[in-house]
Amino acid sequence: MSAAATITVDEVRAAAQRLAGVAHRTPVLSSQALDARCDAAVVVKCENLQRGGAFKVRGAYNAISRLDAGELDRGVCTYSSGNHAQAVALAAQLLGAGATIVMPADAPASKRTGAEALGAEVVTYDRYRGDRAAIAERIAGERGLTLIPPYEHPDVVAGQGTVALELLEQAGPLDALVAPVGGGGLIAGCATVARALAPRIQVLGVEPELGDDTNRSLAAGERVRIAVPRTVADGQAVDTPGELTFSINRELVDEIVLVSDAEIVAAMAFLFERMKLVAEPSGASAVAALLAGRVRLAGSRIGVIVSGGNVDPGRFCALTAAT
Repeated sequence: MSAAATITVDEVRAAAQRLAGVAHRTPVLSSQALDARCDAAVVVKCENLQRGGAFKVRGAYNAISRLDAGELDRGVCTYSSGNHAQAVALAAQLLGAGATIVMPADAPASKRTGAEALGAEVVTYDRYRGDRAAIAERIAGERGLTLIPPYEHPDVVAGQGTVALELLEQAGPLDALVAPVGGGGLIAGCATVARALAPRIQVLGVEPELGDDTNRSLAAGERVRIAVPRTVADGQAVDTPGELTFSINRELVDEIVLVSDAEIVAAMAFLFERMKLVAEPSGASAVAALLAGRVRLAGSRIGVIVSGGNVDPGRFCALTAAT
């Protein structure tokens, strides 16, 4: 591991202690139908059943819980397409802090209303024209708020790594770990744990074809910026990987595979029909890679993360109706 990759498994274990009694220890499920499609033994880590409907509460709470009393009193600020927004709002509420969220105007309605229901103030912007990080930094500076970014923060990444820590405890040895990639925080934290506890494990990330910034960046050996993606996977609509997350993932992730929007929607339908799981598009992308044959590991034990389930009923029905 390079010096730049600063997250350690001990930091993830410390995060797990802070999250005890706060984040759910989400279940791990299996499916004969999924095993048959993949010719492998697959275990599914169900972060769609997490508090707030996604894994994001792990990183948000871990980071905010480490603030001092003065910082909590002034409040926190973040930017997010939705899941981190709700996670910060929830963590702030639990810890007695105010929260201001910069969110795209076209974010799914359930994600915005979810953040607002938890007491957060939502400031909207145009995701195709505005710079969300710059907007949040300006607001934080003007109001004296502490910025809790969605992935570019060591405590956030350590919190996300508790997904893999639990998965390996629940499922036992795995040959491969497959996780969705947006800004890279989930897979960075999980890869840190996986490499420390199971050095021979393969760590595979999954991006939508229309949002392949991490894939391009790893190929180039440096962070690459793309046009803001227009993909059904709104949680993965990122134009460039984080500096911190990229420094970790370039060392620890074996490969990024790409899936189409149609394959993502097909995975949503499969999870609903065969496993009775509701997954949002981003949450289903790692399973999509398995179902579409992008990951071929016959005879292996594979852990796959369903990262979130925050999708409006109407949108879920509209997306899956044609599958």
